[in-house]
Amino acid sequence: MNNTDGSPLPKRLKQARLMRGLSQKQLGILAGIDRFVASARMNQYERGVHAPDFKTVIALANVLKVPTAYLFCVEDDLAELILANSVS
Repeated sequence: MNNTDGSPLPKRLKQARLMRGLSQKQLGILAGIDRFVASARMNQYERGVHAPDFKTVIALANVLKVPTAYLFCVEDDLAELILANSVS
């Protein structure tokens, strides 16, 4: 199963994680996910198999230092503008 609903979240989450140089496990742990499931959970989020609840999205955005709007932006150009104009 791979992001069948068309949500940009999996793609943006992975982009932001790689920009910060974090592993899936590191990101999950920093966002408050149990260390024993952090890697698997983040992998599922990035593949679009499961979606995080909004509280988790906020935690992920805070760790990644990106606005939540970036994680949900469909258009690549607009996503880049959101990053460029955000305060980190």
